[in-house]
Amino acid sequence: MTMLAARATEGAHTLTLEQIPIPQPGPLDVVVKVVSAGLAPGMIALLKMGAFKHLPTTLGHEAAGTVAAVGEQVTDLAVGDRVRVHPNLNCRNCDYCRTDRDMMCLQQAMIGHAGFGTMPMPLYERYHDGGLAEYIRVPHWLIDQLPGNVSFDVAAKVHDLANVVRILKCTQLPLGSTVVTTAATGTMGTATIKLAEHFGIARLLLVGRSAERLAAVTPLAGNVAVDTIALDELPTDWESTGGLTRRLRELAPAGVHAVADYIPAGAATSQAMAALRTGGTIAHMGGNTTPLSLPPLALMVNCWRFVGTRACTRSDAEQVLALLGSGALNVDELITQRFPLADADTAVEAMVNRKEPMWMTVVNP
Repeated sequence: MTMLAARATEGAHTLTLEQIPIPQPGPLDVVVKVVSAGLAPGMIALLKMGAFKHLPTTLGHEAAGTVAAVGEQVTDLAVGDRVRVHPNLNCRNCDYCRTDRDMMCLQQAMIGHAGFGTMPMPLYERYHDGGLAEYIRVPHWLIDQLPGNVSFDVAAKVHDLANVVRILKCTQLPLGSTVVTTAATGTMGTATIKLAEHFGIARLLLVGRSAERLAAVTPLAGNVAVDTIALDELPTDWESTGGLTRRLRELAPAGVHAVADYIPAGAATSQAMAALRTGGTIAHMGGNTTPLSLPPLALMVNCWRFVGTRACTRSDAEQVLALLGSGALNVDELITQRFPLADADTAVEAMVNRKEPMWMTVVNP
């Protein structure tokens, strides 16, 4: 028996569609029939960087569906259960894993995605194949059962929502805070807007390229006050003259409490940080390779914190599922594009190019 899968091969910088064998469960495994798989543009960049350490491999770290088969030692799941796959592989026993910092584990890697460590990673070696396929095999402890009101499409994007939960936890926000969100019209930005009220945020300053796209995401904030800054409306020399910082200071003269930063390149990270009030925090998950322009003295004098995190933890995902299950959080409107698995290459190209607004994108095998 075979299945269709979106694969990455040695030396290739794009995915290919192949027929491969349907995975069979080991004693502690679960095989999930994928109904929805999330897409993230960063996986192609990581592929080009050589971060996928076991090739060929099936891509895709976000998946949800129904249990198709269970291993002989699995007793907590049954065929037909509605589930999501938590993609973060880790040892579960180290200090990091036992203190809600499992993304820092030396074994940390992501199913269908990258491995971050330099030591041998046996879990990643066994479970590197991801969810852009008709079936996926995972260890049973990485399966979350879904509340009945949570769709498979939303379940496939719980990981991104959980990443935002981790970012906002890192900022240690006071009640009634003002927060800058960069790359506000992308996946992480729109998820931050939807989660803002659940973290006591009173005001959002949204930074994005386009005023039109910023206007489209503003209603997602609900009762949270919103101001927007379109980078393409700042002076053309804003990157070299601090134009973003000045605009943020005009909107928040006393400074902002925090920055949720998802910018992948450029000066916006440093300039948003310079808009923090004394004691403020910038939390970064954008993978920005541009060096910070601020001297350490600025961090010292202003008591600023720069916190980086490369992923969420299991508890973050559980918190998202609880919010969704209770009905307190509804993110159905964030799913803006759906593609069949046969068009996965087209979907990835669309996400990389971003010629049209794409908040959250899923593939339905």
